[in-house]
Amino acid sequence: MVDMGTQVRAVDVIEKYGNCLELVSMDPNFENISVGLYVKDGVCTVWTFSRKAGVEGRIEQIRDQLVALGGMQAVEGSTSQVRFACGGLHERAIKFLMSQAVGKAPDFAPPQGEMSIRDSRSPLTIKVAGSQRDDAYVYAVSVEGEAPNPAVRLRMVVAGFLRYGEMNKVGDTEVAFPCGQRHDALMRLLMPYSRNISSVEGMMAAEALRGQMTTGTLGFTPPT
Repeated sequence: MVDMGTQVRAVDVIEKYGNCLELVSMDPNFENISVGLYVKDGVCTVWTFSRKAGVEGRIEQIRDQLVALGGMQAVEGSTSQVRFACGGLHERAIKFLMSQAVGKAPDFAPPQGEMSIRDSRSPLTIKVAGSQRDDAYVYAVSVEGEAPNPAVRLRMVVAGFLRYGEMNKVGDTEVAFPCGQRHDALMRLLMPYSRNISSVEGMMAAEALRGQMTTGTLGFTPPT
């Protein structure tokens, strides 16, 4: 592995860990450092060019949150690498996951039990329930409560899962991940985004702009 204790060129990191899939320009939980997620051969590596004291421990915390919030698996023998057991990448969802892993407090624990969330644009409650169907694990999306045109709102929420989870539509209100596997943690992660497409698009554009301003080419602050 690339030694975080020595001066490292960006090209060396890319050669070792692959392309930078997502950059979080400021870590609010550790000295506002920039943190990136690199991907190569299905393995994701959390990396920073910062040399601040304690940074190795912070990288491990972020790796652990990728596991807790996204259901990823830690790569044995590493404190910075994870992968999905299904072998897929789920590229768009993992961008949101990385943002949450860095932005949430290190001791944040994801909710458990029923997958439900209050809608941000109506009095409805959005619910998701999964079940195995032949060769794919399918998630049924529904809404409960009183509101004008709930069917229209439901279609918009389903469209959010298709957009941000890059999921496949298998029914009017049913979706599945392209790998066909069960990913409850990712569904929980995606629920807040799926209910509000326009706001999320604006957030993504702002994050991309901040990344460009911070990184130049790769978006990392100079070593400190």
